[in-house]
Amino acid sequence: MLPSKEIELAFRMYYRPLCLYALHYLGHTDGVEDIVQESFTALWQQEMPVNHVKGWLYAAVRNRCIDALRRSGRTETLPCDWDGPISDDEAAGRSEREARLWAAVDALPEMRRQCLLMAKRDGLSYKEIAQDLGLSENTVRNHISRALETLREEGPQILNAVFLFF
Repeated sequence: MLPSKEIELAFRMYYRPLCLYALHYLGHTDGVEDIVQESFTALWQQEMPVNHVKGWLYAAVRNRCIDALRRSGRTETLPCDWDGPISDDEAAGRSEREARLWAAVDALPEMRRQCLLMAKRDGLSYKEIAQDLGLSENTVRNHISRALETLREEGPQILNAVFLFF
């Protein structure tokens, strides 16, 4: 049985990537967190030690997603993206990159994060963002520029993910 500290560490490290991984399978957010939490509960209840916690958790989430798909009547079991099915390894890799992206975005100062999300996620113009937030367009431009600069420092994969994900 894994010590509580190891489970807590695994939870902090893998919770968000596992949720994104489950999302690739299910295609919607309904039940994603439940599946991941059930997987952590199962890990905690294991009678024997788990040698590879990360692999065990990904397999547990995958199996629970497949079960959920079958219960809902969907027959496809491969994780999907906009272009169709992707491999299990690709889904795991993408979920980890997406989790790093969201961690980097979450770490931005509030106004920079808000301006960036409104521009990239919501597709608003600088003028619209400025009106919504009561700022000048130039201030919005500066916030977004600095946010992207900060993300660029996190590495090219993070910055590329901003443009691919949003």
